[in-house]
Amino acid sequence: MEHSRQLGYMKRSLFDQGYLDEQFYQLEELQDEASPNFVEEVVALFFKDSLRLMSNIDQALEKHPRDFHRLDSLMHQLKGSVSSIGALRMKNECTLFKEHCDEQNIEGCQRSFQKVKREHAALRQKLETYFQLLRQAGPAEKATRSGV
Repeated sequence: MEHSRQLGYMKRSLFDQGYLDEQFYQLEELQDEASPNFVEEVVALFFKDSLRLMSNIDQALEKHPRDFHRLDSLMHQLKGSVSSIGALRMKNECTLFKEHCDEQNIEGCQRSFQKVKREHAALRQKLETYFQLLRQAGPAEKATRSGV
């Protein structure tokens, strides 16, 4: 019971603090007995994909002359990935980055991208803790995981 109360509190705080939006609930709706770890798997893929995209953005920010079209395109991909798991704070920062691209404001892009990276790191840490608690809460889920 203690784990489920902690889980409930933690999930609420992720929403209350703006880290996640209703898209995360929609992902959870897709999870069932046949795929008990669906959300965790989707989130793990998101972190793998987003790290690759963020590395590409880092490289594009270093290039001279700046290719704002490429930066916008890369950030558009990241924003799509971010939206798919409901990472609201990251999504909002991606939108700001794209606005800076439209204005060809490299300082704004760099500032915004630092925030994207901070939000990414914070979200990763919080979701890793959340999924760890989730695994501890359900022995049935553990059995299913090891049987895969």
